[in-house]
Amino acid sequence: MKNLKKITQVLLISTVFSYVFAQDGDEEAPTFSVTGSVDTYLRYNLSNDFDTKPGTSFANLPGFSLGMANIILGYEGEKSGFVADLVYGPRGEEAVFNSKGSSNIVNQMYVYFDVGENTTITLGNFNTFLGYEVISPVANFNYSTSYMFSYGPFSHTGIKADFTLSDKSSLMIGLLNPTDMTESNPNDTYMLGIQYGYSGQYLNYLAGQGYSQIDYTGGFDIGESFFLGINATSASQDSPSGDGGFSGVALYPQLTLSESFSLGLRGEMFSDENDFTGVFGKALGDADNTSLTLTGSYSSGNMILKPEIRIDSASEKIFKDGAGVSDNLASFIIAAIYSF
Repeated sequence: MKNLKKITQVLLISTVFSYVFAQDGDEEAPTFSVTGSVDTYLRYNLSNDFDTKPGTSFANLPGFSLGMANIILGYEGEKSGFVADLVYGPRGEEAVFNSKGSSNIVNQMYVYFDVGENTTITLGNFNTFLGYEVISPVANFNYSTSYMFSYGPFSHTGIKADFTLSDKSSLMIGLLNPTDMTESNPNDTYMLGIQYGYSGQYLNYLAGQGYSQIDYTGGFDIGESFFLGINATSASQDSPSGDGGFSGVALYPQLTLSESFSLGLRGEMFSDENDFTGVFGKALGDADNTSLTLTGSYSSGNMILKPEIRIDSASEKIFKDGAGVSDNLASFIIAAIYSF
């Protein structure tokens, strides 16, 4: 039965490749592009010890700190192309934490090709489809990141098919390596990824090896200058040592005050079951955290300045504070981001 499953997977992938390369027609001349960004920041605690940080990824180093240099190479033809997304610096190291050797600078590396007008096949390593936030600070309103983003997958390696169903709806189906197995798959186990989108609202699902996660990401324009982003997720893992998981919800209200300045808030509630993420430490079992992050965003040409105040409040005392620990942390960040 296992061999039959393997043969079916190979035949399916081979059929897709055969169909694509059998297509006839003249292609336009490919175009080569180089894009990316550089970011750096100052982070200072308004309470607690100087080096105490929230249990989230990125933007958590003390004092004057580096983010990352991001260089994205793209080659786009009429029906096919590739992307090589390279990262350097502390933020980049966290983004590809399970990669070794020369792969520790590879954030994404994939080839894509169109199968007809409404279907695109992507093969390689690509950032996750789950969640509201992303690795690049250019695409996030808040500079620091949420707990839901930090403990979900960052990227996947595998094959996926994106289908345009109509002007408003889309579907993605992917066969993926286990989370964070980016260079190869030594275990011969796979995960299923599915995304359905309708009018800018996305329902996401990831499952395999006893793990499952369902996620909603979307948002709504409320007037000309106000946008409300929403993210909700729930993940669970079956384990002989005890089941665990995490869940959370976040709202992202954002107000455009002028052509160059916007103000946004992230309010997140995050719960950890059976110390699944380890964010609360020392096997405290079930625990939760509420965080409020207020961010300003000032744009001048290709540069963005982001002043930010963040307050974390946990159900347990987890933040180092002098000789003891406290259940809250307040911090200030000012970040500079330049994109090209």
